[in-house]
Amino acid sequence: MKIKNIVLISWLVVLSTVSTAQKLPSKQEVLEKMVLTNEYLMKKWPDPGVDVVTERSRTSNLWTRAVYYEGLMALNEIKPEKKYLDYAIEWGESHDWGLRFGLESRHADPHCAGQTYLYLYEVDPKPERIKGIKTSIDYMMETEKIDDWDWIDALQMAMPVFAKLAVITGDSRYSERMYEMYMDTKVRQGLYNKKDGLWWRDADFLPPYKEPNGEDCYWSRGNGWVVAALVRVMDILPEDDPHRKEYLKTYKQMMKALLKIQREDGFWNVSLHDPNHYGGKETSGTVLFVYGMAWGVNNGILKEKKFMPAIVKGWNALANEAVHPNGMLGYVQGTGKEPKDGQPVTYDKKANFEDYGLGCFLLAGAEVYKLK
Repeated sequence: MKIKNIVLISWLVVLSTVSTAQKLPSKQEVLEKMVLTNEYLMKKWPDPGVDVVTERSRTSNLWTRAVYYEGLMALNEIKPEKKYLDYAIEWGESHDWGLRFGLESRHADPHCAGQTYLYLYEVDPKPERIKGIKTSIDYMMETEKIDDWDWIDALQMAMPVFAKLAVITGDSRYSERMYEMYMDTKVRQGLYNKKDGLWWRDADFLPPYKEPNGEDCYWSRGNGWVVAALVRVMDILPEDDPHRKEYLKTYKQMMKALLKIQREDGFWNVSLHDPNHYGGKETSGTVLFVYGMAWGVNNGILKEKKFMPAIVKGWNALANEAVHPNGMLGYVQGTGKEPKDGQPVTYDKKANFEDYGLGCFLLAGAEVYKLK
């Protein structure tokens, strides 16, 4: 082959790569998607205190709605709006700043509401906003029991509450107890597989449980919850926290593992190591991974050159393929604990709860917005 032909082919390859490389959307474009999706939910639920009705009725301080408010507060950080704070305050007031299962419950899911209660307490330190969640966590700390978090979703629901209480009160016993409980989940219960850099959702999925292709079952959204837990805790605690190295190490291991298994279209499969077991686009896990990666780049922890292509590809897939013109989010797997739950996952199918997927989308959008 003549040299000039080789040069021509080389340039065509370069041009092809450049033309297919995706670009990070403008901050305005990111914000527009966040506002659109958020308006969809606020219009659908004008009264934030009304019960959430699916196959049955639940009070609106349940975990799915609490995750939404995490995202709404993230949107408020980059686009402060009185209506966002008012909506969250009305939600808290409608429940007397209480928890779904009562203050004596040790369950992580209702504690998730405390993340927004504590955010709003920092905005305006009214004692009623902190009293209930602090009382509930204090009840837990009166005992030596540390094995409550026996499913990995619990880490996102509750860890940031302990971390924030430590900062607000100046009492490191909260962050120390959080670390003990986290390590119980990770090590004693053995839900983290260091070899693969991923987590089993709960004891039901520990080996010898296998996916159809013979791989371990690593559920996408479950691992996404852990990513969110680590990111939010590291965001809250001071950098000299004695356990930051542990959180950072595990976070980096997860980011490395997740980078390798992103789909070509930008999404992640619900079964991270078995793309054929209910394979396809899925929003809730994907958006939590984008959130974690964007946060890492923004904080100088992850290398921009290595992770930005995955972030851009992931966000663009979500923004362009999952967001409906009216703001509804598609491809959100319904509540559950494994790949088969909430199937089929499609563009048009509404998840049984539409709030937690949006909360995760807003968390990710806020970090993507901050990217240079």
